[in-house]
Amino acid sequence: MDIKSKKPYISVVLPTLNEEQTIADCIHKIQQVFSDLGIEGEIIVADSSTDRTAEIARSLGAILIRPEKTGYGNAYIAGLSKTRGELIAIGDADDTYDFLELTKLLERMDETGADLVFGSRLKGKIKPGAMPWLHQYIGNPLLTRLLNLLFHTHISDAHSGFRLIRRNALKRLPLTTGGMEFASEMFIEAARRGMKIEEVPISYSPRVAPSNLRSFTDGWRHIRFMLLYRPIPFLAIPGFLFTAIGILVMIILYIRGGVETAHLHSFVVGSFALIGGLQLLFTGIHIKVYSTIHGYSRQDKLFKQLVTYHNLEYELVAGAVLIVAGLVIGGSIIWKWITMQFGELAQVVDAIWAMTLVIAGMQIVFSAIFLSVMMLNSDLGEY
Repeated sequence: MDIKSKKPYISVVLPTLNEEQTIADCIHKIQQVFSDLGIEGEIIVADSSTDRTAEIARSLGAILIRPEKTGYGNAYIAGLSKTRGELIAIGDADDTYDFLELTKLLERMDETGADLVFGSRLKGKIKPGAMPWLHQYIGNPLLTRLLNLLFHTHISDAHSGFRLIRRNALKRLPLTTGGMEFASEMFIEAARRGMKIEEVPISYSPRVAPSNLRSFTDGWRHIRFMLLYRPIPFLAIPGFLFTAIGILVMIILYIRGGVETAHLHSFVVGSFALIGGLQLLFTGIHIKVYSTIHGYSRQDKLFKQLVTYHNLEYELVAGAVLIVAGLVIGGSIIWKWITMQFGELAQVVDAIWAMTLVIAGMQIVFSAIFLSVMMLNSDLGEY
């Protein structure tokens, strides 16, 4: 029987982009683990290289596939679709992860019955030059804490690419992102489904070839992706608080009087808080709608009620009322200026009210229009 027809116990997926200097070492280490443990395994290389990576990998017995789209996540999605093993391991082919430590992940999964096990670099040994200080002490810890806070996980290294997952668990994860945020998506989806996640300390070595990572761009992609899942606590709630504070500050100062002589700067700050808060609030709601339509967030009854067709009509009316109120105040200022034959006019407070009301009204109206357009072909609300 052809050895390739045997169903492997474990599949290892390696995404590659010009890794001819290290691909052989990675494959040899993986094959050594197979041999030492006496298990059947397969190595799948999802290659988008222009160098000899594919040629080397094929000569060492790896299964080569060519992803249709470039990108870290796209390479993994293509590679994972071809796996046959009961367990699936993933890791970078740049030899930064020591694949001999795959045995640690296997042992941890066997001991704990975990669905997903990953290697923690931050709890292990990061060799000199392996990780820039910005990543090691700021980027990775902050992004990991943010992910833990938003999704109630307890992991130490959210962006470790060395992972082991059971096939039945992988099938339950709707992994779709094509870029670096794929790393976050796997953890987020696993956490949402209540999967058991374990970790083991691993070593991390310097790259031989230049890195393909872009620190700030890739970091922003992870933050943006997490925002997609949790826009309400991340944006909408802070936006609501800023809006409420802005309104209260403006009303209290206006009632107390003497704004132009003693509290003008605080009054302006209140206006900024109101306008900026509304922008945050509506941005959070817009992202929530998009996220729900595309299956990233779950739809709840309260949210469904808020975005029904009739409520969006009320939003349009409310916005229009604020705009008209602002225009009336602004018009009265202009009329008074005309009656004074364009002389000196002290109407700063009323002018700030007029500007704030018009801008807030426009934000509300545009928000209602944008939500209506997004929901035209969705099953949310009453559309």
